[in-house]
Amino acid sequence: MQHSKPSDDGRIRCNWAHMAPDFPLYQIYHDTEWGMPQDDDQCLFEKLCLESFQSGLSWRTILAKRDNFRAAFDDFDFHKIAQYDEADVERLLQNAGIIRHRGKITATINNAQRALDLIASQGSLGAYIWQFEPSLQEVLGLEYPAATSASSVALSKDLKKRGWKFVGPTTIYAFMQSMGLVNDHASDCICHATCEAARAGFIRPK
Repeated sequence: MQHSKPSDDGRIRCNWAHMAPDFPLYQIYHDTEWGMPQDDDQCLFEKLCLESFQSGLSWRTILAKRDNFRAAFDDFDFHKIAQYDEADVERLLQNAGIIRHRGKITATINNAQRALDLIASQGSLGAYIWQFEPSLQEVLGLEYPAATSASSVALSKDLKKRGWKFVGPTTIYAFMQSMGLVNDHASDCICHATCEAARAGFIRPK
């Protein structure tokens, strides 16, 4: 769970929501998206890919380029990305609107192929990922702010075993936070109760 402080509007938010006061998308993302439970496969794949691209960089960089990423990667339709070839890799390496990292680009293509494999065996990405939802005991035992957890280590290890790339436990924990597998908003943050209510009413995919 994050630490918090008041915003300019007097409302309390997680500390990281204040990191870029000149970049309103940061607070919008915090208030409307981060921590809300998600089970849509294409959305989950996008979040996984963007967290992988974020490795070693700031989330502001990724958020500022998210629309460019969506345009470059066919809105993260993993069915299409799985068919990308070397010409697509070169096209993406020439795109200044995204992170031009060959390893992360080829990992995205590989992961799209692995996503299709996983869906064939598990039914959906959502059904697979929500199997790794941490217990309340695990969540309460974490020291905050946490960068990994037992569940993120387990999910990372299983994805790697299935052939996924750039899915280390820190990347996976950030993914779990973003898609609502955990509610890591500070307890007094304006979004904590909203996310908790959404999680309580959320039907876990099977």
